[in-house]
Amino acid sequence: MGMVTALEEVRQGHIKVFIDGSFLLVISKQDVARYGVKVGYVLSDDKIAELRHSTELQDCLDVALHFLNYRPRSEAEVRLRLRRRGFAGDVAEETIVELKRRKLIDDAAFAQFWTEDRLAFKPRSKEMIKLELRQKGVASHIAEGATADLNDEASAYEAVAKRAQRMSSLNYEEFCRRLSGYLRRRGFSYEVIGRVVKRLWQESYSHSS
Repeated sequence: MGMVTALEEVRQGHIKVFIDGSFLLVISKQDVARYGVKVGYVLSDDKIAELRHSTELQDCLDVALHFLNYRPRSEAEVRLRLRRRGFAGDVAEETIVELKRRKLIDDAAFAQFWTEDRLAFKPRSKEMIKLELRQKGVASHIAEGATADLNDEASAYEAVAKRAQRMSSLNYEEFCRRLSGYLRRRGFSYEVIGRVVKRLWQESYSHSS
């Protein structure tokens, strides 16, 4: 408990609070207005605790928003980032609730984004995409729903069609070896690989003849 003796702006939107001549903490201008903090105002211990909690919440939210700025994230990814940055569990959970309220965390939307992004830029099997989603903490039923309409044969073909065009000079064995290895590393089954490689070889042969 103590009396506010000075308020000092330290950076845009943030104020240093001094009580009884000693530095207490830095709070946002919004909290200055919300809590009515001014010189001469007496801060109780409970009010100081509220201010500290509000400041930590804002810091936590800022970290989460910065993390989400690069690409959508799963709830588990955000929680892990906040834990690694040292935020208390209750502060991290309050932040996640707020982000979900703002629709900035939505595992179903994230799973859809991840699936579409993979198909567009790094095609791989349905099972591998589901595994990636599960590794990011997405629930099984959500991962299942996001990948339900995927066709592995179409995805495999898309993954290697251009690559196959650059291999038209290879013999059949080398053609098969290279494309099969590429597709296996992306999780496609032997059955799918066999059909796709055969189709691409036939297309390559017909174009070159």
